[in-house]
Amino acid sequence: MATTTTTTPEVKQARQRVPAAERRDALIDAAIHEFAQTGLHGTPVDRIARRVGVAQPYVFSLFSSKRELFLQAVERCFQKVYEMLAEAAAEFDPAVALPDSTALAPMANAYIEQLDANRDILLLQQHAYAACGDDQVRPRVRACYERLQAQIKELSGADDETVEDFFRYGMWINVNAALGLEDFCQELHWRSDDPEAGIGPTK
Repeated sequence: MATTTTTTPEVKQARQRVPAAERRDALIDAAIHEFAQTGLHGTPVDRIARRVGVAQPYVFSLFSSKRELFLQAVERCFQKVYEMLAEAAAEFDPAVALPDSTALAPMANAYIEQLDANRDILLLQQHAYAACGDDQVRPRVRACYERLQAQIKELSGADDETVEDFFRYGMWINVNAALGLEDFCQELHWRSDDPEAGIGPTK
């Protein structure tokens, strides 16, 4: 009598492949956090790779160098700041606002709140400026800074001098926030509802 052999097909669980574009996006987000802690030269790429769950060589298949990954993280950081300020400006309604006030006030408030909520954004900005001794880093960071200035001017409708004051005191706030001075904004008129107070410290 013939013996019937039943063959059970081997079931192989296919490993889900993550698209390269998605990995790239995740690596930039991870890089924002890691570079915010230890900067361009103090951050090993392997630490960023481990944060996403990939091998270091894979990172270099998506980015030409650690510097390029750093710069793309910096550019995304600036983009996040712009998007946050644009959202605040969109909520500004001149029809119900105090006379002579502009969208700069809610934009400033939103920025201060962001410093409290996401220190990576603050610290990576600092590391970006510190890395500008590198001839390849400096023009990219400068372009980000100039673009943000132009965007804020467009969003607010403020004149050049007012936008310059906005950035001047914004950088002062960045330093104080980085130092962990919790009351760094207490003497600022940024949070004031008085349109004559302007933007800047009371002193």
